[in-house]
This record gives sequence, structure tokens and C-alpha cells, in this order.
Amino acid sequence: MSTPTAPRTRKPQYAGLGLRFLALAIDLVILSMVFFPLTRIVKGVWIMSSTDHLWGYGWLITDPLCIAFLVAIFIYFVMMEGFLGATVGKLVLRLRVVGDNGSNPGVARALVRNLLRLVDGLPAFNILGVVLILSSPQKARFGDRIAGTRVVIRNTG
Repeated sequence: MSTPTAPRTRKPQYAGLGLRFLALAIDLVILSMVFFPLTRIVKGVWIMSSTDHLWGYGWLITDPLCIAFLVAIFIYFVMMEGFLGATVGKLVLRLRVVGDNGSNPGVARALVRNLLRLVDGLPAFNILGVVLILSSPQKARFGDRIAGTRVVIRNTG
């Protein structure tokens, strides 16, 4: 006669830098497929040069269209991760953003996580975020640590 055993709980497998970068690249390709044609329609060019931008202050140049794209990108990441736990890039690679307890992070955590991309990007080229992901057992960047989120590889079974 066998005795019932408690179900095994799997330890989460955290997504490393390579998979996270690839997911981001997929998202940026998809977003570019929208933004480049819109730039062509609105500005008459596929890629804006410094002279195509409305505002220029020394080395800083921008345009209402660029600001709209940045806002749209931010909303995309917050809403996709908040409601689905993943962006399209993460879905393709079977990655998921989860809360500390493994649940869907929700919009509030996704908002904090994505706002703190600004900190993870310091001092340049996302160095802080890269160092934190590489040095953390849970592969968590600053935004993940503060928001209480982690990026995990979804189980196949």
C-alpha cells in the first residue's frame, strides 16, 4: 500500500540575460513594424533625421511623434505584463513576469517595474540592469527587485 505524498513544487527557473534580451528584441521588431510606417505617413520619411524633428536643444532632439511612440511603448509593456504577465516577445520565448508568489504581477507591479527601467539603464547601455541580472540568483534587475517581480521560464509540463 502506498502512502500519498505531497505534490512537488517546482523551483522557478529564472530567465537569464540572453533570453530577456531576445524577448526585448522581438518586441522592438514588432513595435517597429508599426512605428516606421506611421513615421512614413506622418513625417514622409521612414527614419527621422535630426532635421525632421520639431524640437532641438543642443544634443537633445525630439518630436511629438517620438514622445507619442515612447508613451505607446511604455503602455505596451505595462499593460501586456500587467494583464498577461508577458509581452509578445516573452510569450514567443515562453517567458513570464510573475509576482513574488508566482502569480500574475498586475498593472501596479508592471508599472513600477517598467518605470524603473530608467534606473536599470544607468549609467548607460543598461549596465546596472545587466550587472544585477548577472549577479542575482533570481536574475532580477533593480526594477524587478523593487516591484516584487521576476522573469521566469514557463514550465512545459
